[in-house]
Amino acid sequence: MNGNQFGRLFQVTTYGESHGKAMGVTVSGCPAGLELTEAAIQKELDRRKPGQSMITTSRGEPDAVTINSGVQDGYTTGTPIGMVIENKDARSGKYEPYVTAPRPSHGDFTYSAKFGTRNWGGGGRSSARETVNWVAAGAVAKLINEQHGITVKAHVNQIGDVKAGDVTWEDILENTEENDVRCADPDAAEKMREEADRYQKEGDSIGGSIYFEARGVPRGLGAPRFDSVPSRLGQALFSIPATTHVEFGLGKEAREWTGKDRNEDWQFDDDGDPEPVGNKHGGVQGGITTGQPIWGEATWHAPTSIPKKQITVDWETGEEKEIQVVGRHDPVLPPRAVPVVEAMLNLTILDFMLLSGRINADRLDNAPGKYDTEYHPRSPHNE
Repeated sequence: MNGNQFGRLFQVTTYGESHGKAMGVTVSGCPAGLELTEAAIQKELDRRKPGQSMITTSRGEPDAVTINSGVQDGYTTGTPIGMVIENKDARSGKYEPYVTAPRPSHGDFTYSAKFGTRNWGGGGRSSARETVNWVAAGAVAKLINEQHGITVKAHVNQIGDVKAGDVTWEDILENTEENDVRCADPDAAEKMREEADRYQKEGDSIGGSIYFEARGVPRGLGAPRFDSVPSRLGQALFSIPATTHVEFGLGKEAREWTGKDRNEDWQFDDDGDPEPVGNKHGGVQGGITTGQPIWGEATWHAPTSIPKKQITVDWETGEEKEIQVVGRHDPVLPPRAVPVVEAMLNLTILDFMLLSGRINADRLDNAPGKYDTEYHPRSPHNE
């Protein structure tokens, strides 16, 4: 199976299945000199892990990360960073009825049709459980981006019919982590929570969306056509399970705007450089960053694992049968997808930064003298 690697210079390779022994990720291309601890990775993993509230799966995974390589004396060495997150609470027995009877709208049959086999416990490789690897890798990218003035943040702006009101960047920074649904509008957050509760009690699920923004991204990142910033960010976000729609700037609303209204005049910024007046484009023009915030929205369909009775067919017996998917599942996806979105944005933006040469691919320019021979604590020159 291919398709398990992401990135050009900052490369992420993942492995693991939902109910396997462990999830794992290797990060290649991280410059030397980054201060990196398991605690920094864990902080991001705790935002994604199950069991955070009553509107997330009750699966009891601590998602504790272990760094096995690429770090010495608390700093990255420039060699591949290997990280492992063990699965502690897998219960595969509940999935045995679906070995030859695919659950509606899952990847059960398509995986089996392509490979002739699959890991059926919890969905195996197709499970969103695998995104734990992405968040671990994204935590590394986040540390580097923030050293260079780049901040990525997202919040849930809709669940079902409930939409968040207008919020500021400061609202997103301050309020997103203060409620279970990760919405920066406190009033809407409470209504979203009630919406999720209602569908959960009915044995059903509901979709939603996430607003994202990246600030501090310099102008000039990306390239025309297939290496444009929207192209690569779109790939990153559509890779997240259950994503159905991604847009930047005005997005689909642009079809209602005239060219004159959508076009943005040019003005000089404080440094005397040209900059667009406004940011309807979402921080990108011609596939290349303008230096303005990159912003947009991504949408998720309702979780497909629901306890309501549904109809499937058993390809082994040739019979149609009624099933009821039991297990531990989220009634809505965006609240736990927020850190995944941020991770994929951080990974993609850092890759562009490395490709552009704005960040030294071998060693961080602002790294301490830890890796100079003169200062290294284990150096023979210091003995």
